[in-house]
Amino acid sequence: MRRKDREITDFDEMMKIIAKCDTCRVAMFDETFPYIIPLSFGTDVEDNQLYLYFHGAKIGKKIDLMKQNKNVSFEMDCEHNIILYDERMSCTMGYESVIGYGEVEFLSEEEKMHGLKVLMRHYHEEDFKFNTKMIGAIEVFRIKVLSMTGKKRDNIHPEEKVKRHISLD
Repeated sequence: MRRKDREITDFDEMMKIIAKCDTCRVAMFDETFPYIIPLSFGTDVEDNQLYLYFHGAKIGKKIDLMKQNKNVSFEMDCEHNIILYDERMSCTMGYESVIGYGEVEFLSEEEKMHGLKVLMRHYHEEDFKFNTKMIGAIEVFRIKVLSMTGKKRDNIHPEEKVKRHISLD
């Protein structure tokens, strides 16, 4: 990472960013170009291993590609905010993001309910009642995260930081 001052390596800090995100983009190997899709997701830590959970149709391009090659990359981001520099007549963006890579694992019929509960927990605080008849019609899979890193650019204008710092002294 070029901007080490923006890098986040602390697991708990990255998990806080992930908790704020509502979409995870997953990139897979295709023949000529990467194939990337936005997905709803959930997280679970099992025996100190982070997993990202997803669901979708049993057939289709993403399933075919993941079955051909289990290695994927992922990205999620949040806290977008434009930062204007009026005097310089320029701008930048504030953001928080997490990127990484891992291996896809398809869940068995017995494991699917757990995966769906993990996924729903990310979006809904209470237990969610599932129509169990639909579980056989969908695929539930997870990414075993092998590596990830976070990045953050504060949403506070740099000149505002100086003002805040001065006012605290």
